[in-house]
Amino acid sequence: MTAGGHGSVTPDPDVAREYRDAVRTLTERGRFGIRLGLGRTRALLRELGNPERAFRGALIAGTNGKGSVLALTASALSAAGLRTGETPKPHLVSYRERMQIGGRPINPATFARLVREVLPAADRVARRLGRPTEFELLTAVIFRWFAEVGLDVAVVEVGLGGRLDATHAWDGGVAVITNVALDHMDRLGDTIPKIAREKAAIIERGDQAVTGASGEALPVVRRRARRMGVPLTEVGAGELLGWDRDGIEVRLPGLGPTRIGLRGRHQAENAAVANATLDALEAAGIARAPAAARRRGFASARWPGRLELLRVDGRDVLLDGAHNPAGAATLATAIDDLRPHLTGGDRREPPPITLVIGAMGDKDVDGIVTALAASESIRDAQVLATQVDLPRALAAEAFAARWRTLVPGVAVEAQPDVDRALQRALAVGDGPIVVAGSLYLVGEVRRRWLDDPLLNDPWLPDPEATPA
Repeated sequence: MTAGGHGSVTPDPDVAREYRDAVRTLTERGRFGIRLGLGRTRALLRELGNPERAFRGALIAGTNGKGSVLALTASALSAAGLRTGETPKPHLVSYRERMQIGGRPINPATFARLVREVLPAADRVARRLGRPTEFELLTAVIFRWFAEVGLDVAVVEVGLGGRLDATHAWDGGVAVITNVALDHMDRLGDTIPKIAREKAAIIERGDQAVTGASGEALPVVRRRARRMGVPLTEVGAGELLGWDRDGIEVRLPGLGPTRIGLRGRHQAENAAVANATLDALEAAGIARAPAAARRRGFASARWPGRLELLRVDGRDVLLDGAHNPAGAATLATAIDDLRPHLTGGDRREPPPITLVIGAMGDKDVDGIVTALAASESIRDAQVLATQVDLPRALAAEAFAARWRTLVPGVAVEAQPDVDRALQRALAVGDGPIVVAGSLYLVGEVRRRWLDDPLLNDPWLPDPEATPA
């Protein structure tokens, strides 16, 4: 069986069943919610023989930009010929996206086996400390896999905050804080300094530290580094030299003008943080990516669902989560920058954009709408408010109502069904389509409009189907 799943060869039904059972086992733990704390994760890893001690690398925290820094750093390390483990999150199409080596997700059979192996240890921990959560179990599965395959280096993204996040049970030797903004305030604190303290706590004695934080967050990160006796590299954005539909060009220390394969001028900051992270990995004696590998890796880096450009029925489709006000503001700027390079942008009167948007009800929806409305390209857009099939999703009608209140004059429709919203988007005009507001929505669209064989999970044949 190949990684494809929906190819011409029917996959092994036993593997399909075991994989589905493993995913169900993990996601069912999610019903118990998020419980921050390191006790269960550390106990679970001890039960497994402390696999996290078998590899080193960078742990990345921050409000926005974590994934981009991970993608750029890992791409450069892979370009240097290093076996690089990555933990992008959340997944968009397949649960297997959360654990990758060299950009390739774990295969279904190995994933199912690792979950089976970790569960008995989780049961032993549960008797003393309570049941490990979904993310705690997943973290143990990832670290066990990374130890098993013999990585050269790992690049791990923090899940939530830093201090009490399960990934912080691992100290890779390099700690990175990208930036700090208001998000997850119910768990991390209601001010920038409080949130910064949670994120800066990943800096441990003996580390090398890197940060792109500024404003009120930076003194907090500095204090933590001083307290731990850790050298801290403070990074500003690389000089932005230009952009086109496929990426940007920036000037970086030691590299000069450098092509970045991620879209949006904000990637000038993330590229600078990634470059400094590679310097820190080298200073720590963990891994080395020479200048030529960095240039190749940065140019070829991809970050699915974040200003990702697809081509559907002759239309450009831009996918971006933008699930908080800071992310929405970044998207607003990127839309205006990219508009001349997208469908119809070369016309004297470019056709309007169609925006398909959905959000979770616990997000700062008004902040997201207000930030997006700052884009000139959005002011004459057709907005289609929709909702994914999740209890947390904001109802499409409620989202449409917020748009009408906050941005009078913008054409807004509510279409609760995602499939119908996408059909409607393709039927409206001939300009570019932007899908935003929730990574869950972006994942649904990627599943429908992008055929990536690596992400096709194994499926169980329909016993009622008649063979062709």
